Amino acid sequence: MRARRRALSAGERRRLSAAVADRIAATGTFLRSRHIALYLANDGEVDLHGLVQRIWGMGKRCYLPVLSPLFHNRLWFAPFTPEMPLTLNRFGIAEPDLNWHTMRPAWALDLVLTPLVAFDEAGDRLGMGGGFYDRTFAYLNRRGPWRKPRLVGVAFDFQKWQKLPCAVWDVPLDGVVSDVGVYGPVQSA
Repeated sequence: MRARRRALSAGERRRLSAAVADRIAATGTFLRSRHIALYLANDGEVDLHGLVQRIWGMGKRCYLPVLSPLFHNRLWFAPFTPEMPLTLNRFGIAEPDLNWHTMRPAWALDLVLTPLVAFDEAGDRLGMGGGFYDRTFAYLNRRGPWRKPRLVGVAFDFQKWQKLPCAVWDVPLDGVVSDVGVYGPVQSA
């Protein structure tokens, strides 16, 4: 699946990524959210650069995941602005170069747009294997009806599988947005 993502031409990736961004921006979940975390594309992922511009233009706050220096395989979320200096983390992924005092805790976000390798309509997600998102949002599995933030996967539609295996520690997505459709309750405006 990763090889198929990487095999997209630059033009096809731009076209499909723009379609995903348009679908995300039209969801009620996005429109109601003020504090939105997303990612910078890596390894052929959907590029959300156009959505970042919309977030800033709408006066919403944008955040990027940062590897936690204190807790193994966990994420913190740093504010992301146009003038933000970025540095490469240990995986070669750009992240804000900020002091940890500026970070926002996961529970204080409204919406987190997550990258993925594969997904199914039940909300199961196959990531890159590090467990960063599952560990960071594990508290959501114990939270009953109050769920904040909403976790929405971002993918090309060819990444959809009939059914993925799910472990007890996996945190399910609230939905997935692809270039072809919106899967799950994130579609209501």
